[in-house]
Amino acid sequence: MSETKKIALVTGASRGLGAALALELSKTHHVMAVARTTGALEELDDKIQAIGGSATLAPMDITDKGAMAHLCRSIHDRWGGVDIWAHTAIYGPAMMPTPDLDDKGWKRAMDLNVEATRNLIFMLNPLLSDKSTAMFFHDDHAGEKYFAGYGATKAAQMALVGSWAAETTKLGPNVVITTPKPLATSMRTRFFPGEDRSVLARVEDEAPRLLKEAGLR
Repeated sequence: MSETKKIALVTGASRGLGAALALELSKTHHVMAVARTTGALEELDDKIQAIGGSATLAPMDITDKGAMAHLCRSIHDRWGGVDIWAHTAIYGPAMMPTPDLDDKGWKRAMDLNVEATRNLIFMLNPLLSDKSTAMFFHDDHAGEKYFAGYGATKAAQMALVGSWAAETTKLGPNVVITTPKPLATSMRTRFFPGEDRSVLARVEDEAPRLLKEAGLR
């Protein structure tokens, strides 16, 4: 891999939209793929190599601040910065009535959807130039029945990102919030069991569409 090749960081790259974005971005960038699941990252790497791309695998939990600080330092030391950051890592607690939402599910959703996003913005901002792009993904279920854990924390994430986007309009980086079509992912299956998946969008189709929407294709 050429050290001058542009760098794309995908957090949540092991499956779903994150994996599809990593594969698509590998056509033009060296991909830094971050996720907890080593086996899924290795499968992604096989696909990337099969199309002539290259990736660095980082099997890490993004809620681990120490691990993320080490990752960002390593990116800085090797490449100097990041050209594209796509943040797809998300946690959806089990759907349930709001009074039944337990501490474990709520804390995991807050830690991953909100706190990890805030921490990554803090750590990655110095690695993003005025020409870099940070991509986030809107999925609004705030206020819907049984979606208290996911809906509230996803809305908080979007509030964080929306503020950052407004603050960087003139000087960059380019902070983009895109809205995927309803996707045939495992998380959506948990949210909507029995749904007709044939009418849902494929992540392989949405990845290039969303990159184009963000001005990256």
